[in-house]
Amino acid sequence: MSEIIVEKKSVASKLPKSLLSKFGALIGLILLILILTLLNSQFLTINNIMNIASQSSINALLGVGMLLPILTAGIDLSVGSILAISIMVMGVAVVNGQMNPFFGILICLGVGAFVGWLNGIILTKLRLPHPFISTLGTMNVARGIALIITGAAPIAGFPLVIQFVGSETLGPLPVSFILVLLTYVAFHFFLTRTATGRYIYAIGGNKEAARLSGINVNKILVIVYTLSGLMSGLAGLVMVGRVNSAFPLAGLGYELDAIAAVIIGGASFFGGVGNVWGTLIGAMIIAVLRNGLNLLNVSSDLQMAIIGLVIIAAVYVDVLRQRSAKNK
Repeated sequence: MSEIIVEKKSVASKLPKSLLSKFGALIGLILLILILTLLNSQFLTINNIMNIASQSSINALLGVGMLLPILTAGIDLSVGSILAISIMVMGVAVVNGQMNPFFGILICLGVGAFVGWLNGIILTKLRLPHPFISTLGTMNVARGIALIITGAAPIAGFPLVIQFVGSETLGPLPVSFILVLLTYVAFHFFLTRTATGRYIYAIGGNKEAARLSGINVNKILVIVYTLSGLMSGLAGLVMVGRVNSAFPLAGLGYELDAIAAVIIGGASFFGGVGNVWGTLIGAMIIAVLRNGLNLLNVSSDLQMAIIGLVIIAAVYVDVLRQRSAKNK
């Protein structure tokens, strides 16, 4: 009888930890919303909530692309630069070259996917020790090309077709956020219902074991970085719609926010852990925090420090989670 009681207590003690691990990011988002609502009466209004949804869209798209490399215990430092080169090439083709805007959209997405594919090829064919190296190199090359192709000058005056995704709304909801939701549903299906998605988790769990089990690791990694690049191109399309211009320094430092969204959302730098909905919540936490701090008139410098502390806390939680898993 005493053994049964001890066992029940053990299960009960593990339950809150399990719930916290699974829903910690969501609980954090809800608490953050409640605190900011109490501090500022303008926070929880329809207009401000829709503004947050719009502001989170670019990082959410970059984040779901970043999730894939992180699931494989990798990283993609080039997403901001891929965004820049994608929109600059589109600008040259559509605004300067008078190309059909629908082809321009395909060019934006295609350039993003192509540079991402190059990331995967460089990583796998050159057998580099870590994607940090290959994507760091690509980050600088892509940014340099984005600056060169227009002499560092911005391009403005895009057709309404290209602006639509980033500037329009359907009812109160921004089209960009609807695009985010559709993209996340597609990636959720991809990661949970396809063999390639399961292989991505397997590689993150143990790359050598995945290779020995017959998984073509190099092929999967190329797919992962290609999709990450594609999401950078899509995020660039949203950005152009919001500001009606393309500039070569666009996306500078965005890779940090994307990584933060993924880690805050519960993914692990060690690979094999994470999901798309956690990443979306992570992107929303960053957007909500920035918006709330702006409403509270907190300086941009202090905002950077606060968000940095949130990222450190999220990484520390990840480390504690890994230690706990090893102790088991």
